[in-house]
Amino acid sequence: MIVGFNHNVMYKGEMFHVQTEDSGIANPHIITLLYRGGTIISSKKTSYADIVKVENLGQVVEALMKEQHKDMLRRLKAAEFDSRIFAPQPSAAPPQQPSVETAPSTQSLDEAILKYLITEDDK
Repeated sequence: MIVGFNHNVMYKGEMFHVQTEDSGIANPHIITLLYRGGTIISSKKTSYADIVKVENLGQVVEALMKEQHKDMLRRLKAAEFDSRIFAPQPSAAPPQQPSVETAPSTQSLDEAILKYLITEDDK
């Protein structure tokens, strides 16, 4: 029984990892995952419960795994996941300009005190 296939592939300047595994007769399915930096970009799960009684099950499952693994690689190279992978990140809203009331003063503390004292004297 083949445990799985793993490939690292460079695509558009980024490294991706494709992993395909067989879960075995007790849980007869093949799962392929496409990763970028530890994040799963896509997955495909195929059951083979309907063929577990075939005579050459190991060879059949291996062929299914290879095809599913290659299909994920083809889909990556065909740009199927580009909108998910390379989507522009939402930018933060530009900072709002503070209103005049809340704008920080460019005066030094001494200047502010002097201005306050002058206006108090005028009262």
